[in-house]
Amino acid sequence: MQIQTDRLIIRSLRPSDEGAFVEMASDGSLTEIFGDCSRCREWMGGWIRESLQLEAEDNPRHAYLAFAVEEKAGGQVVGSVGSSYYEDLERVGVTYFIGAPFRGRRYMAEALRAFSRYFFERYDEDALFATAAAANAASCRTLERAGFTRFDTRVYQDLFDGEPALSHFYELKRDARP
Repeated sequence: MQIQTDRLIIRSLRPSDEGAFVEMASDGSLTEIFGDCSRCREWMGGWIRESLQLEAEDNPRHAYLAFAVEEKAGGQVVGSVGSSYYEDLERVGVTYFIGAPFRGRRYMAEALRAFSRYFFERYDEDALFATAAAANAASCRTLERAGFTRFDTRVYQDLFDGEPALSHFYELKRDARP
């Protein structure tokens, strides 16, 4: 898979991406998705292999789909975007993270818009879903810039959340895609 925007390339993961993802884990960028990443060097290669296998299966309702976000100008991996199936809510949601040095450039909103268009062209889903911790104002703004609309706020505990926390729930409907 490969999508290009003005500044980014969203593409299939590669085994060579392992170092970039380990580096992002060391700055805390992956904690919200993966939990404690202190030993991620031991499992990151396996995660990339699993991600490639799930991409080949091509089913957004089976586990997750993960793709690299690469800066066009320098060719550096700056984050990831994809989807995850929320079994508890029976919905497909977006997943994303960006390395600390690349925050504040609105890369992730750009990547989410492009991924959402790709997703709706490829899959028969009526909407994409997202959750963001209410305390994570940057993530909430990113979702809103990408066209997602907040429809609920309540206490929720996602897979790697240590404890339940106040969360905003967002949705991007197929007919409202960016």
